[in-house]
Amino acid sequence: MTISSLLPVNEIELQALKERYDSAGQGHVFQFFDTLEVEQQAKLIQQLLELDVERLNNIYRKAIEGAEAALLSQAAALEPLPEAIFDSVVKATPEQLREWETIGLTQIAQGKVAVILMAGGQGTRLGSSDPKGCYNINLPSQKSLFQLQAERILRLQEIARQYTKPGAECIIPWYIMTSGPTHQPTVDFFEQHNYFGLKKENVIFFQQGTLPCLTMDGKIILEAKDKVAIAPDGNGGIYAAVVNRGVINSLKERGILYSHCYCVDNCLARVADPVFIGYSVSKGTDCGVKVVSKAAPEEPVGVVCVRDGKYGVVEYSEISQEISEKRREDGSLAFGAANIANHFFSTEFLERVPTFADQLEYHIAKKKIKYVDLETGEVVVPKSNSGMKLECFVFDVFPYAQHFSVLEVDRKEEFSPLKNAPGSGADCPETSRRDIVAQHVRFIESAGGKVVHDGDFEKLQFEISPWVSYSGEGLAEYVAGKTISTPAIIETKADLIRFT
Repeated sequence: MTISSLLPVNEIELQALKERYDSAGQGHVFQFFDTLEVEQQAKLIQQLLELDVERLNNIYRKAIEGAEAALLSQAAALEPLPEAIFDSVVKATPEQLREWETIGLTQIAQGKVAVILMAGGQGTRLGSSDPKGCYNINLPSQKSLFQLQAERILRLQEIARQYTKPGAECIIPWYIMTSGPTHQPTVDFFEQHNYFGLKKENVIFFQQGTLPCLTMDGKIILEAKDKVAIAPDGNGGIYAAVVNRGVINSLKERGILYSHCYCVDNCLARVADPVFIGYSVSKGTDCGVKVVSKAAPEEPVGVVCVRDGKYGVVEYSEISQEISEKRREDGSLAFGAANIANHFFSTEFLERVPTFADQLEYHIAKKKIKYVDLETGEVVVPKSNSGMKLECFVFDVFPYAQHFSVLEVDRKEEFSPLKNAPGSGADCPETSRRDIVAQHVRFIESAGGKVVHDGDFEKLQFEISPWVSYSGEGLAEYVAGKTISTPAIIETKADLIRFT
């Protein structure tokens, strides 16, 4: 056995691979190749074989062009969303909400709805190396984000069963997109918790793609002499992943027509929200989005609007003060539809994305990326930005929707992101906990009951399992005219009786 026989390619193929990277201007990835052990060489070759270097260069060029164009197009023609594609849960009548909810629950009951969760992130900013979905925001029940969302699915399946024949099974498949670092820990977490009561075959894990990290002038970064530095390709990587990982085929095999897609770090996410599903289906939507009203003109959030005649999201840094403060006749912000990464897709739309995928623009995220100095061979851990990660965003497909629609929802009921470290005071574990507990108190009060509290929801020991109530339904017969003393963790309907 020769040494070269241990490599995944023969000498001719190795030479061809080197020439391919040389032609692409990326030949430096072989800088240390001859000094590596055979196993290290094999590892590097395998990584380079799996990389489409020409596509990478094209993505880089488009990202640079896009960044330059963005600088020049501060005066891009921005228009508010047309009324024809915009509706609001906040302003809708009870009859309209019931109609949307009935449509949504009927679609769920017929097995036409799935959930796609974007859960590739780690809890690094939270001080945890675990997947963010495993994070415990210190609720009285100590439930993780994953468990809260699983229990919402369980409850919704039960509610939707009433919209089909007795004895029929109601299933909402849950497709969970992970990344390289989070995939196995996520799978293990679900195994350890017995899938939180869901059937294993209806929880499907798939990995998003990755792209090499690049220097500011577009050269592939080596993080070790035998390893290319890589990073997840952004939440917009979901589109390539659902195709490449067999999710589209799975959706079609199950007869799924519609999917609800959202981010794991929103603790208030209404998973497979029947109102959103029903609204989108009633509008014939192929790509839809939930938004909340901007809290103030200066709030640093992306806004869903029309840019140069196409639907999209404009980042807050790209909007002038004059435009951000512009108001409609009713006093609301003209550019006030804040993006919360919460989407509706038809399966047909997801299947169509590859036909325009090469037109999607990747965005540059400058980062401190560890690298090997190509001259000295030493590993450098930079203190300032040393390179870039290329990311595609989930909203980059909006311009290609044939039937786009936008539904505004109530922020306090549906949006509380977990982004920052404990104690930071905003979008952190404490605010997530506070917002869930406050919502559960509102559930009881809306049902005619009362919870004894002093208004400090960050410390109040009160919680209702999503398994008991998805969005406040089914409580009135137990709590109307009654008072719940705290601490109280309500995990079953029996607990409602016990604590009143």
